[in-house]
Amino acid sequence: MTLLNKSPQKKQSGFTLMELLIVITIIALLAALVGPRIMKSLSKSQQGTTLAQVELLSTALDNYRLDMGHYPKQEEGLEALITKPANASDNWDGPYLRKKKLPKDAWGSEFQYPIPPTQGGMDFDLFSHGADKQPGGEGENAVIGNWQ
Repeated sequence: MTLLNKSPQKKQSGFTLMELLIVITIIALLAALVGPRIMKSLSKSQQGTTLAQVELLSTALDNYRLDMGHYPKQEEGLEALITKPANASDNWDGPYLRKKKLPKDAWGSEFQYPIPPTQGGMDFDLFSHGADKQPGGEGENAVIGNWQ
């Protein structure tokens, strides 16, 4: 005769399917309420960052002009702020940016630098097309430039 060791079954604890569905529903409702506010704040911070970068580059361009007597030509572009142009005089005292690379806007695009100005800048235009990378737009898609 063999003796089987039967221990009494213990009740397993855990969540029921109904409890899990309730928790998931609550999390989804919170995400639906908070998500748009977070995205709006993110958009405003990207615009603020881009505007600050426009101001930084404008200051660097002004410093370049003080040394060279003119702003970088269209063909030299913003690159003249970090690398001495081939035809530059000995007055070039760059790089004019702390980091030796050109910043991009908050959406990863390069800044536009048309000279002579076409958008409303005094001596040059410096701008980002915004999130959609297209001219014009509103909100986060609006152009952010040195004339604002």
